[in-house]
Amino acid sequence: MKLSIIIPVYNEVDTLRELLRRVRTVKVVVPTGFDIDGNSGQSVRLEKEIIVIDDGSKDGSREILQEEAAQGDLRAFYHQHNQGKGAAVRTGFQNATGDFLVIQDADLEYDPREYRLLLQPILEGRASVVYGSRFRGGPTKTMFFMHMLGNRFLTLVTNILYDTILSDMETCYKCFRSEVIRDIPLRARGFEFEPEVTAKVLKRGHRIYEVPISYTGREFEEGKKINPWRDGLKAIWTLIKYRFMD
Repeated sequence: MKLSIIIPVYNEVDTLRELLRRVRTVKVVVPTGFDIDGNSGQSVRLEKEIIVIDDGSKDGSREILQEEAAQGDLRAFYHQHNQGKGAAVRTGFQNATGDFLVIQDADLEYDPREYRLLLQPILEGRASVVYGSRFRGGPTKTMFFMHMLGNRFLTLVTNILYDTILSDMETCYKCFRSEVIRDIPLRARGFEFEPEVTAKVLKRGHRIYEVPISYTGREFEEGKKINPWRDGLKAIWTLIKYRFMD
């Protein structure tokens, strides 16, 4: 079995090499109580497919990616101009060949060693979609208060509109069985990708399984890009729109 790791990149010159080192180094070995065939006490080792999408970077990230891709152990795609995180992730999805897909930001906020946590419920047959939650008890660097409120509010709106009990809709760490995501038409170009994919997964009857993950949030001077007001309003509109249309 194969895990496709989708890494969107936009102006991450300070962290891209280290992130790729961590992703390359991690061994995706998942202990399972019961595997998808019903066998107990198994450990499953997955092959990795690393897919990196440069979304029109201007800071040298593209040149770093070209150097890293020359090693031959990752697949690189390049947008000629910045289109947004959603567009980059969609390019990754379209080119992935794995049995499972996971999204990985290039900013070191999320730890690739935790892929096994995301995959375990899927390999045990308990879920087809798993989110890594920053609010379910994992070790966490303290976040901006307003960002935390925004995350909580958007998750509350999601829960009300889609009759679920998520704790972290906006998390980067989203893991899917490949057939789930390939059946979903996605249109988001920017950060509204998170509410769009969540809305469409839930509307198709897939209950999302959450696992606690660690989180090391970065500061704005370190390159944090999301605008809580602008992107928050887009997220709310996206959640409402896809509640009543597809």
